[in-house]
Amino acid sequence: MGRKKYSKELKARIALDAIKGQKTIAELASEYGVQANQISIWKKQLLDAALLLLATEKIKMLRRKRLNEIICIKRSANCKSKLIG
Repeated sequence: MGRKKYSKELKARIALDAIKGQKTIAELASEYGVQANQISIWKKQLLDAALLLLATEKIKMLRRKRLNEIICIKRSANCKSKLIG
């Protein structure tokens, strides 16, 4: 008998239900017909992915901010050199 395949959407829905904590992992396992251990794994994966996403977004924001600072500095230098030169 082969392994069951679950869609990403179903995994996410089950993991979100587990994170909400309105039902126990055992209750969710029974409801969805999935092993409790598998739900715990999906829950951890979702939480890890969320943390990574937030960290990545923060890095992007910091890079944009630094790029804008560099652009402003270069523009100021260009304006000063035109005035001095």
